[in-house]
Amino acid sequence: MPAQEPRPRETPRSAPLTVRRALRHLLMASRPLSWINTAYPFGAAWLLSGGGLDVRFWVGCLFFLVPYNLAMYGINDVFDYESDLRNPRKGGVEGDVLDRRMHRTVLWASALTCVPPAAFLLATSHVALLPVLGLSLFAVVAYSARGLRFKEVPVLDAVTSSTHFSSPAWCALAALGIWPSAAGWCALAAFFVWGMASQAFGAVQDIGPDREAGLASVATVLGARTTVRLSLCGYAAAGILAAFTGPLTDWAALGAIPYLVSVARFARITDATAAQAHRGWTTFLWLNYAVGFAVTMLLIAQI
Repeated sequence: MPAQEPRPRETPRSAPLTVRRALRHLLMASRPLSWINTAYPFGAAWLLSGGGLDVRFWVGCLFFLVPYNLAMYGINDVFDYESDLRNPRKGGVEGDVLDRRMHRTVLWASALTCVPPAAFLLATSHVALLPVLGLSLFAVVAYSARGLRFKEVPVLDAVTSSTHFSSPAWCALAALGIWPSAAGWCALAAFFVWGMASQAFGAVQDIGPDREAGLASVATVLGARTTVRLSLCGYAAAGILAAFTGPLTDWAALGAIPYLVSVARFARITDATAAQAHRGWTTFLWLNYAVGFAVTMLLIAQI
C-alpha cells in the first residue's frame, strides 16, 4: 500500500482576528530571532568604515532590524502559505503559519514600515545608496513574490537569499560613499558565500513539504545529499576567504569550523530522511549567536 501523503494542517478559521492576534502575526512573521542577522551587518560595516553614531546609523539599524525582516519573511509567508501548512516546523520561532486573513495586512505593513526609513536614508546619504538599496529590496520581493519566485530557481535562490543578509553591509558602505579595501572585499565575499551555504542547507529540511506543495528549491532539484555537500564546500570557501581579511580579523576564518562540523553530520542524508536536517538547522540558529559574538570581539579589538 502506498504511503499516505501528509495532510496540511487546518487553520483556526473560527477564531476572530483581533488586533492582538493581528499584531502577533506581524511579530511572528518578522522572525524576531533573526532580526540581528540583518541589523548587525549594517551597523558593523558602518562603524568599521568610519561612520559615526548619527541619526542615519540608528535609522539604518532600526530599518534592517524590524521593517526589513517583516518584508523579507512576511512576503515569503504570504506566498509560501501552502507549503507552510504542510511544514511541521512552522508555528514557532522558525516562522508562523500566516492566517489567510492576514496576507493583505502583512504586505501593506511591509511596504508602509519600509518606505519612511528607506526614503530618509536615501535623502541623507551618498547617491551610491540608491542602486544598492534598490537591489536589496528587489531581492527581498523577488525571492518569494508570485511572478518572480527566485527561491524556486536553483542557485539563484541561494544567491538571492545571501543578498538578503549581505546587502545591509553593502548599504552601509554605499550610504557613506566608501569603496572597500582588498581585505574588505574578502570579508564581504566570505559573508556572501557563507549566506549561500546556509540557505542551501536550510532548504534540505523542507524538501518534503516543498515537494508536496509543488515548490522547487536548490534542495528539491539537486537532492538532499548533494545540497548538503555543496553547503559544506560553501562554508569551507567562506573560511578560506575570511583568512585574507587582514591581521587579527583573519582569525574569523576559524568561525567556519563549527558550521562545517555541524553540517558534516548530515553528509550522508537522503531525500527520505531530509527532515533530520532540522537538527542541524536548530544548531545553526544558536551557532550564529556564538560565532557572531566571537567575530564581534575581533572587530572591537581591531577598532
